[in-house]
Amino acid sequence: MRYAQGGGSTDAGRAARERVRLQAVERFEGGQRNGEIAAALRVSERSVERWRRQWRERGEAGAGLQHCSGAG
Repeated sequence: MRYAQGGGSTDAGRAARERVRLQAVERFEGGQRNGEIAAALRVSERSVERWRRQWRERGEAGAGLQHCSGAG
């Protein structure tokens, strides 16, 4: 399900999701497998697969990581 306007969540919720994606990127760089990452971060393996694919294609920005305010 998709949510309008930035995920339909609070700023804190979006920040929490971004922290999870950043942890996933750190684990990609450490060579961990998708299943291990998903279990450790308590997310679906499908989400991890999507983040890894985006990370490979576009780096951290591709994994949904935003380092400047107003990005999105």
